[in-house]
Amino acid sequence: MAAFRMDNNPHQCRMPEIIRKRADFLAAARARRQAMPGFLLQARDRGDGAPARVGFTCSKKIGNAVTRNRAKRRLREVARHILTGAARQGWDYVLIGRPETTVSREFASLCADLTRALRKVHK
Repeated sequence: MAAFRMDNNPHQCRMPEIIRKRADFLAAARARRQAMPGFLLQARDRGDGAPARVGFTCSKKIGNAVTRNRAKRRLREVARHILTGAARQGWDYVLIGRPETTVSREFASLCADLTRALRKVHK
């Protein structure tokens, strides 16, 4: 599998804060969602104007631990590249990996998926 590099300097892209509490994941699950070929995006407007936050989840349906970790690494990198410029203040985003496609889909396609999903969620 060929590596894909973005033109951005990795030190300029700052990842949004990570969601760690189960209650925040559950709140995002009750909010808006947008299915894309590479993942499912859940988005919630907290309404507090604080910086955006992002969470990642990959269930055992994805595969063994190695595959799940690879999927989460890819989702983290997509979020780092796209959400730094496209995330809205006061929103929580949760990226959920899909079996087979999150790991095997082209990185550029995952980035395009997230951009489209954000556009649809923020309508």
